[in-house]
Amino acid sequence: MSDMSIISAILVVVVAFLAGLEGILDQFQFHQPLVACTLIGAATGNLTAGIMLGGSLQMIALAWANIGAAVAPDAALASVAAAIILVKGGNFTTEGIGVATATAIPLAVAGLFLTMLVRTASVALVHTADKAAENGNIAGVERAHYLALVLQGLRIAVPAALLLAIPAQSVQHALGLMPDWLNHGMVVGGGMVVAVGYAMVINMMATREVWPFFIIGFALAAISQLTLIALGAIGVAIAFVCLNLSKQGGGNGGGGTASGSGDPIGDILEDY
Repeated sequence: MSDMSIISAILVVVVAFLAGLEGILDQFQFHQPLVACTLIGAATGNLTAGIMLGGSLQMIALAWANIGAAVAPDAALASVAAAIILVKGGNFTTEGIGVATATAIPLAVAGLFLTMLVRTASVALVHTADKAAENGNIAGVERAHYLALVLQGLRIAVPAALLLAIPAQSVQHALGLMPDWLNHGMVVGGGMVVAVGYAMVINMMATREVWPFFIIGFALAAISQLTLIALGAIGVAIAFVCLNLSKQGGGNGGGGTASGSGDPIGDILEDY
């Protein structure tokens, strides 16, 4: 780790460990690419590059979700490892970020394999917790839970530490051996994956109530003078206006209860 300070390396491993935990807990979203890459970028002194990489990966991870027994690709390992590769490579241009984004896809599959191993090992911990519960040993149940969480954190922290141990010169040399056509192809492929992920999110969210906001958002995004903070403020203001109008208008002519939105899943979620 001679190319990176010890403090930065420790902070990166800590972020990786928290990302591994959050891949299961989903409490503070450390495993989300936008958060993990930004934190690693801040820890290594490359905040802007971390935010740009996190934004690119986040557009891919938006469409990743666990459905039943099917586990989504591991966003935690993809985010952490891609950010480390970007920092080690030293190429913070659009091409370098595109290459790091493309390498995140196979890393996500590798992370899926790792989490399957950890989940399999956790079965024994579940049986241990069951036995402790039968004996009224609450402390034993808690220890089993904490140990299972530690394993989930280590499945990201250990690969991150191994990547940090690789000299930056070796990473840069390996990236330099890649031909231009492969680099450009990975950038194009990464952009296509981002577009597919965004399209899947729109397909899941698109309703009669939401489409006007998509149209307004795309129109406002074309105004280059507006910053992201300005766009966010406009979105919040429009949301408040719609909430106030919905409270004042009511449904069925204003005299009855509010009618359904036409989206059954949306109505069920609204009930909660």
